[in-house]
Amino acid sequence: MSFSLSEEQQMVVSTTRAFVEQELYPHEEALERSGVLPIELAQELKQKAIAAGLYAANIPSEYGGGGLDTPTWLLYEKELGRTSYALHWTCVARPSNILCAGTAEQREQYLEPCLRGEKSDCLAMTEPDAGSDLRGMRASAVQDGDDWVLNGTKHFISHADSADFTITFMATGEEQTPRGPKKLITAFFVDHDNPGLTIRDGYQNVSHRGYTNSILEFDNCRVSKQAMLGELHKGFEVANDWLGATRLQVGATCLGRAERAFDLAVHYAAERKQFGQAIGKFQGVSFKLADMAVEMRAAELLVMDAGYRYDLGTCSDADMAMAKLKASEMLAMVADEAIQIYGGMGLMSDLPLERIWRDARIERIWEGTSEIQRHIISRSLLRPLGG
Repeated sequence: MSFSLSEEQQMVVSTTRAFVEQELYPHEEALERSGVLPIELAQELKQKAIAAGLYAANIPSEYGGGGLDTPTWLLYEKELGRTSYALHWTCVARPSNILCAGTAEQREQYLEPCLRGEKSDCLAMTEPDAGSDLRGMRASAVQDGDDWVLNGTKHFISHADSADFTITFMATGEEQTPRGPKKLITAFFVDHDNPGLTIRDGYQNVSHRGYTNSILEFDNCRVSKQAMLGELHKGFEVANDWLGATRLQVGATCLGRAERAFDLAVHYAAERKQFGQAIGKFQGVSFKLADMAVEMRAAELLVMDAGYRYDLGTCSDADMAMAKLKASEMLAMVADEAIQIYGGMGLMSDLPLERIWRDARIERIWEGTSEIQRHIISRSLLRPLGG
């Protein structure tokens, strides 16, 4: 198997990295200080991203997007991951692939404006009392004539405050399973000007300043039957078909941030002098660099292998779980060790290390916690044996 990049992949990497370094890096410090990404700045950077051909690169070409294959898309995400999440996610937007699952009318109403940068979407699954147990969600949708009436609360909904519409997942029925009753889930489009939807400020957190989360309250929120995305009770199926690679996206951005932290640590170890020599000559530092390099290489191989398998149709849930688990835990280790090599300066806001260290914490939680990933992996090993 060849691990070399094609000319197209090299161009994607170089173009994306140049954009990140020239257009996004300069705004990191102000964003970290204020915790707010100004709307005017976001719009300006969005237009630059569109002009650079970096916008909506994840959407298949038959739907009007950039049409990158999965390995190339992950290389693109890796480069974006080098900077602040608020900057790269908001300004170099990747509309949710699940929009492609809509009808022709739904794609015209929701997907196409997102491709043009005129609208943005958000996904609402998580609830206060149903985190990883999505089948336990309480928010519901009940049919009333030709409409559906939605009630319930969602939280931790990323960038909902700046989005124009939500794709929300609601319980629409119940089925009996060997482990007891489980909710049947259906997805719906909900415009943010719907009078039955209230969007409230979410929680302050240490990771990804400027990348907001919100609380969504549905109070007799009425939508037409045309707002259903996919089939009735098939919300999980449509999500699995179109959102499966989001764990790989998280893994890829972790690779980019780890690489940035590692590069800083290597240069510092080579330049910083103590006791008459560069600190990189001391085994306590050099071995840290070696371990960081090994972990980064292993994580990248897992992520890229899963991306390769994804396009072949042979990528299992365990493959993606391994990639996400390894990359997110690797980032935590690399960020921590990079700070240790710098010493006290590593924790100062003069460097991006303390931000990378803070931001790394959430990667082991969202898109499935490390424990959930381990559960998926172990289940794939034991179930064939009846365990």
